Amino acid sequence: MSELEVSVPNFEPIEPAVVPPAIPVPAVKLGRAIVITSGKGGVGKTTTTANLGAALAAMGKRVVLIDADVGLRNLDIVLGLENRVRFHLLDVIEGKAELDDALIRDKRNENLHLLAAAQAREKEDVDGAEMKGLVERLREKFEYVLIDSPAGIETGFRNAIVGAQHAIIVCTPEVSAVRDADRVVGLLPSDWSPELIVNRLRPALVRKGKMLSVEDVNAILRLPLLGVIPDEPGVIVATNRGEPLALDASSPIGAAYRSIAARLAGEPDEAPTATPRTGGLLSKLGALFGGAGNS
Repeated sequence: MSELEVSVPNFEPIEPAVVPPAIPVPAVKLGRAIVITSGKGGVGKTTTTANLGAALAAMGKRVVLIDADVGLRNLDIVLGLENRVRFHLLDVIEGKAELDDALIRDKRNENLHLLAAAQAREKEDVDGAEMKGLVERLREKFEYVLIDSPAGIETGFRNAIVGAQHAIIVCTPEVSAVRDADRVVGLLPSDWSPELIVNRLRPALVRKGKMLSVEDVNAILRLPLLGVIPDEPGVIVATNRGEPLALDASSPIGAAYRSIAARLAGEPDEAPTATPRTGGLLSKLGALFGGAGNS
């Protein structure tokens, strides 16, 4: 019996498939979330938030301002946007409105947006985790998220700082304001490096020894000085008109806010100037803070 011959085809070796390297997906660069706070009411947090936002937007930065003072909405008035508020912060958190629908574009600069506070709700209605998530979403859209903190150190303050990474302390040259600001600084996360804005300074009164100087204030707070805002009647007029002075090229206060915005953005600018110490008032501070003002 003959053998069966089987023809085996000669296969070429199969080269392994070359998988192209994965194209790296660039990480989303998140914006800076900065809370503007103080502890004491009436020191100019809202005015500062509006003017810094306007100044940064004028520099070409994408900016959103969050009014975290639930129940006492004011940031929309300072910006002149009170008639355009349709939805507010809690509407977004509770899923009653889309974020883009709640954001109000400024009428002067398309880089500036506002997320208004709820006027007929309570600060306790805001969930801290939800607020943090909201700030994260805004950081994906904007280069700067400025959060206007309510006065005090209760729920509203905690909700204002929960999503932030940095703080600006606004303080007037008053003993009570300095003491409240010092308390707030102690409540901020230990890894933060808050900066200071001294607001409503009257150099003439400082020279006469009737008002604390910038150095007096910072002898207690010991914070990097971001800027000094003089006290002028024009602030009240501009606030009532809903026109931030940072947009007024002829205003000294506007120039001060623009300089602060430049420093905040890391752009070259002259260092803020302080005023001479005033012995009598500094001694009063030292007594309140266990002698710290005399160092």
